[in-house]
Amino acid sequence: MSKKQITAADIMPLDSYGSQRKQHRARMVDMKKSRRLSVGPNATFHFENFDTMLYQVHEMLWTEKGGEAQLKDELEAYNPLVPNGGELVATFMLEYEDPDRRAAALSGLGGIEETISLQIAGQHIPASWEQEVERTTPDGKTSSIHFLHFPMSMEARRLFKTPGAKAVLAVGHPNYAHMAVIPESVRAALADDLE
Repeated sequence: MSKKQITAADIMPLDSYGSQRKQHRARMVDMKKSRRLSVGPNATFHFENFDTMLYQVHEMLWTEKGGEAQLKDELEAYNPLVPNGGELVATFMLEYEDPDRRAAALSGLGGIEETISLQIAGQHIPASWEQEVERTTPDGKTSSIHFLHFPMSMEARRLFKTPGAKAVLAVGHPNYAHMAVIPESVRAALADDLE
């Protein structure tokens, strides 16, 4: 289990980060391969952890060069996406290459975040989503990016951590209903997020 919060002490000086940025990016690309799952043709779940969020904070600081004030904001933004030991956390993305098709699809997927769940050995774990920002407009259009938490009981965590356990990620929206079995390599990587 990795750390649950990023602090200022975890942040590299920007000149040091810049000189190692290429290596950090390569390591992150490799790590994210085992933390990504497509569900249907247009939805991808990117499961976050301490390392992915630390990388994101470093990248934001490197790009924007906002100093201490920015660091405080980035920690407030990204620490909620570091799993707390009793959950999995994912960035859920709806991806459509064609802008017109994307606009049409998103306009019919309002509330999609409310239909997402994880199933493990007969246990149903509905996703919870960030409430601070409304992701569905009053006319029913959803955002292409959602931040989801899958809070798990001790028993669900035990089952998920069992090698070979069958876990399924499902999206049940009337206009986008798909599910995918979580591959063993992904399940094993995500199990490290759980206590």
